[in-house]
Amino acid sequence: QVQLVESGGGAVQAGGSLRLSCAPSGSIFMIACMGWFRQAPGKEREKVATIYGDGRADYTDSVKGRFIGSKGSAWSRLDLQMSSLSPEDTAMYYCAAANNWQLCSTDAFSYWGQGTQVTVSS
Repeated sequence: QVQLVESGGGAVQAGGSLRLSCAPSGSIFMIACMGWFRQAPGKEREKVATIYGDGRADYTDSVKGRFIGSKGSAWSRLDLQMSSLSPEDTAMYYCAAANNWQLCSTDAFSYWGQGTQVTVSS
């Protein structure tokens, strides 16, 4: 099993920045890739970024050029640097990990954190 704990959420004004962090623990050798997801009230959960073991990252179109995902060595941590935030980025953000390469291109990740709230005011 893998446990994930997010931190770094909060309230920020539009145009501001926030950095989210995720601390994996447990059987991290099982991790094939990790990701950041978000869910706004009344909306479906959305994958924001997928980060791979070699440090590559894929992003959903709405955050490209504004969000940067990064990882520590051997999945010691996962970060999401968010800039040029807008009210549309307001959501609960979740860190997640997949234990199978085939899951990396899906939303069906294996392990989930409890989430951290990001609120952007106009």
